[in-house]
Amino acid sequence: MFRPLTMRGVTVRNRAWVAPMCQYSAGPDGRPHDWHLVHLGGFAVGGAGLVMTEATAVDPAGRLSPADTGLWDDAQAEAWAPIVRFVQEQGATAGVQLVHAGRKACTSPPWDGQRPVPPDEGGWPTVGATSLPFGRLPAPTALDDAGIAAVVASFRRAAARARDVGFDVVELHAAHGYLLHQFLSPLVNTRSDRYGGGLVGRSRLLLEVVDAVREVWPDDRPLLVRVSATDWLEGGWDGDDTVALARVLGGHGVDLVDCSSGGAVPDVAVPVGPRYQVGFAERVRAEAGMPSAAVGLITAPCEAEEIVARGQADAVMLGRELLRQPHWPLLAAAELGAADVSWPPQYAGARPAPRSRPTDNHLQEEQ
Repeated sequence: MFRPLTMRGVTVRNRAWVAPMCQYSAGPDGRPHDWHLVHLGGFAVGGAGLVMTEATAVDPAGRLSPADTGLWDDAQAEAWAPIVRFVQEQGATAGVQLVHAGRKACTSPPWDGQRPVPPDEGGWPTVGATSLPFGRLPAPTALDDAGIAAVVASFRRAAARARDVGFDVVELHAAHGYLLHQFLSPLVNTRSDRYGGGLVGRSRLLLEVVDAVREVWPDDRPLLVRVSATDWLEGGWDGDDTVALARVLGGHGVDLVDCSSGGAVPDVAVPVGPRYQVGFAERVRAEAGMPSAAVGLITAPCEAEEIVARGQADAVMLGRELLRQPHWPLLAAAELGAADVSWPPQYAGARPAPRSRPTDNHLQEEQ
């Protein structure tokens, strides 16, 4: 897990990565501020390899909530610049996740019930692959060809701003029931035009976004895509679809598939448990020949080490565990005996003595 990973011209110092985690703490102008600097900067100080921002909207109408960060204007880009610079100064790789929430946009933060935000509180009309609503949220307007073209252009402009700010990595959010996933999932996408129907039609918008982003995103910087590898419901998107999509994404300049799951429709039973999504990352890596990242209730250093050592994924995305322990990567390195992982000199006095590195014999035998 503490071996570097090189994608194109970017070398990430290790495979313990920060998953995108929404903070719902920006102002209505979408600009990040001191909270985001401390939140993301702390993970970089704590030894993470890739520090990924929260889902950052490409358009005001694509925000999950009125308190989301954005990259749809130059003022937001300027506000991201010192955060990116600080993360990189600590030796970490700075990534931004770009999103359009589609029909799941315009809700209040979780601590306010994730309720629909009315117009008198700053709410706005939503759009989607179709006019089907998500649960109790208002029905969106189905995007027409002009609306789809505008979404693609928004992703392209946001990626160009990310490039100019100096982000090392861009990830496109095509998971969790947000707009790109709404087009992918047959549970939501009932369109009869070229953006609907079979897998080719339902994947069209994502591939158009990927191509548009690659036009402005430098060739020497990697592009990632986060997918929901299954909708966890009969008739929905599934692991076979994910493998097929991953094969196509590689040909469009995507460098790694980040495998999460769920979110397309409400009230779905998800078998949540430790490492419950790792198998999807393993299939993408083995069957599609694409690098992958695993995410989902991975907490123990030995678990993360096994996932990478066994070739189930190229990297591990950590979320809640990093909120509990922002210095998890440094502590994990000590626990796993990775003696060559350096600590910030300001924190060197707190560094525990590294343990003897465990042998890989049991892994080799199982392989």
